[in-house]
Amino acid sequence: MLTLTDYTTLSATRIAVAVQAGELSAREVVDAALACVEERDGVVRAFRRTWPSHARERAAEVDAQIRRGVRLPLAGVPLGVKAGEGLDAFQSTRLASAGCVPIGATSVPHRGGGWQTYGHTDRGPTTNPLNPDWSPGGSSAGSAAAVAAGMVPLATGSDGAGSVRIPAAWCAIVGLKPTNGVLPARDRAGLNTPGPLARHAHDAAAYLRALTGHQDLAPASPRSVGWSSTLGFADTSPAVADTARSALRRLVGAGLLAPTDIAVRLRDPAPAWSGLRDASHGASPAVTELISDNDGHLREIFARVDVLATPTTPHPPHGHEGPGPRMSVALTWAFNISGHPAVTLPAGTTPAGEPVGLQLVTRHGGERLLLHLAVEAEKVFFPARSVGLR
Repeated sequence: MLTLTDYTTLSATRIAVAVQAGELSAREVVDAALACVEERDGVVRAFRRTWPSHARERAAEVDAQIRRGVRLPLAGVPLGVKAGEGLDAFQSTRLASAGCVPIGATSVPHRGGGWQTYGHTDRGPTTNPLNPDWSPGGSSAGSAAAVAAGMVPLATGSDGAGSVRIPAAWCAIVGLKPTNGVLPARDRAGLNTPGPLARHAHDAAAYLRALTGHQDLAPASPRSVGWSSTLGFADTSPAVADTARSALRRLVGAGLLAPTDIAVRLRDPAPAWSGLRDASHGASPAVTELISDNDGHLREIFARVDVLATPTTPHPPHGHEGPGPRMSVALTWAFNISGHPAVTLPAGTTPAGEPVGLQLVTRHGGERLLLHLAVEAEKVFFPARSVGLR
């Protein structure tokens, strides 16, 4: 019998191996996931609703497929689905075809809210599993919280300005924004892309394989890296910047990355993001000029380095009252406009104990490089838990 404690320590890829081998049944795993939600979601409020009947039916289908000899790369893996996407969304259907079992809809901000880095349910706000006084970030709030709390090992998100990366950073998990256009997205402005939230980098890689069919990760040792704490404009907390840079130094020390001094001077993309989102007849000349300037500067940067590293957010998690005047998206949304892929990794905590993410960005189409770096970084940051995840 799969205990709750054992369930919460398993990665998605380890669950899939065990179910495929007959060591566990998908039904056992799903029952454990639903029990975990029952035990923990009263405080966290990561789920707006759960789908126990559907989940158990789907688990039975997975078990039947396994008995027939069907190979499923994510067999029996419980999945959180970002609210608003549903079971028919591209991510959900591809992941279900790979063997995932969707168990419920995770929280997002209230429609029409003035800020987006939180989650809303009819039971109250979603809390951060690391500290209930903190927001988990957003807009993929419930997905990040459910993964961080151990309720699911993998959840879907979408990232239009940092909505995967910000909650992943604040919940100390992994979040990936693929290159814009690699995965289908319902966004006329072209800013949004689907992406995974996971406790383990291997699981984010398994997500990408399930959705794109790519089977390998790009080799990644060593790659040149440039650092910027502000991108040239952000008001980044010194404690956050120091924590992220310390994590980067560990990756350099491990031989994964080779530092290169670069000057990063992007223009603040806020007017461009708003202009693209709100434009009904195309972008204005001022927006077009801003985007062109930043795109040109990013081309120069990636002509010199393979990877650009930054803190994921300029400040630590805010409370449930909101971020105030701070711009949580300052270090993420430039790459929604430019389309570059980015991954956030847990970088440790500030002296005050607040979680910090390290964001790695690379050239268009380089998400497999980022995931390889993420997998290797996990061995550096968390050597004990990286054992036996494959």
